[in-house]
Amino acid sequence: MARDQIDPTFITSRDELVAWFEAGSKPAESFRIGTEHEKFPFRRADLSPVPYEGTDGIRALLEGMQLLLGWEPIMEDGRIIGLFDVTGGGAISLEPGGQFELSGAPLETIHQTCSELHAHLAQVRQVAEPLGLGFLGLGMSPKWTLAETPVMPKGRYDIMTRYMPKVGSRGLDMMYRTSTVQVNLDFSSEADMVHKLRVSLALQPIATALFANSPFTEGKPNGFVSARSEIWRDTDNDRAGMLPWAFDAGMGFERYVDYALDVPMYFVKRGDHYHDVAGASFRDLLAGTLPQLPGERATVADWSNHLTTIFPEVRLKRYLEMRGADSGPTGRICALPSFWVGLLYDQQSLDAAWELVKDWTAEERQSLRDDVPREGLKARIRNRSALDVARDALALADDGLARRAKVNLFGDDERIHLAPLLRVVEDEATLADALLAKFHGPWGGRVDPVFSEFAY
Repeated sequence: MARDQIDPTFITSRDELVAWFEAGSKPAESFRIGTEHEKFPFRRADLSPVPYEGTDGIRALLEGMQLLLGWEPIMEDGRIIGLFDVTGGGAISLEPGGQFELSGAPLETIHQTCSELHAHLAQVRQVAEPLGLGFLGLGMSPKWTLAETPVMPKGRYDIMTRYMPKVGSRGLDMMYRTSTVQVNLDFSSEADMVHKLRVSLALQPIATALFANSPFTEGKPNGFVSARSEIWRDTDNDRAGMLPWAFDAGMGFERYVDYALDVPMYFVKRGDHYHDVAGASFRDLLAGTLPQLPGERATVADWSNHLTTIFPEVRLKRYLEMRGADSGPTGRICALPSFWVGLLYDQQSLDAAWELVKDWTAEERQSLRDDVPREGLKARIRNRSALDVARDALALADDGLARRAKVNLFGDDERIHLAPLLRVVEDEATLADALLAKFHGPWGGRVDPVFSEFAY
């Protein structure tokens, strides 16, 4: 979430919430691709995390980026906490532990998304190198304890930090020590949304396996290929998970509204102040009976902000967010939208992907999701491995991208960005597997080399 919404329009009924989702539908020719990716800043001198304050801190980094880009600052309590591109729609924001995020602009092709990424990384390096800072793309910080990890000065994160330990054992790890890449994709109608939501929920564990890249915690192997994904299994199960009811008859915008209304709130923002209402019901706010803010009425901004505090494997807003992948090196960031665009933006591939997964039961989907963080591509569903399913899904994505036929200046279509994933299935090994091999081999049981070999 790049920035909190500020639309003060009052919402008075459930029907208006449903209509809010429906307004996200757009014709296929207007579909766009929005890619978000996080990375861990670190001090190159001693590989320590980067606090907010200080001459080489996150504030200095953001101020330098503002001078370089000319983007509008996002402020909170007099502190810069992000930047917004008012012309292109992109934004830079901070996650709780200082993870530095680019929320990319809505773009037409994956070529454009990849160009945006390369430009962003070049800009970040231009500002960060004089400060002695580097950036690491892994799904979990490989070295720092939770106590060593800095805390960013954002009101919503203060509320979440207090609430998370009440509802799960891993919420603080999720907030402060994980990093992801996701892609946001459009739908043309309620039926199209449901079709894409079901396919992407079923295949999200396959994406997790393909992008697994978080095998280290506090300097040693943690027993998982995607510790980030494992952390989500006990973060806050009221607002996370595989949404099994999305496969039931009658699924649509109304069903998601009812789900979101039942997810406990974190906060209500009025002006610059975050009111802690953690655990309260949005239904009460909608009715004007929220005990913490009696008489306060719900706004469009309240609804939009509440939706950003819901964390299923695929999240519905006015678009769909694919949330299953660990952060990774540049090629993997370009590969994630390639995978999902190829599957979801081509009707033939979308229909074929549904044929691939439609007979899986909720229990089978959940079991696959539970097994993938540890077993990766070796996890199984029915009589098939995740690797087998990944091969099929990648073939469908490749076909879908070929039919899209979006070429760059060199005449290459978007399939070129699938190459890192094709290598994963060819080698039958994830990036996490490669990192573990280095740890047990040339790195001599140390994780420090990851900060040089895998930095941006």
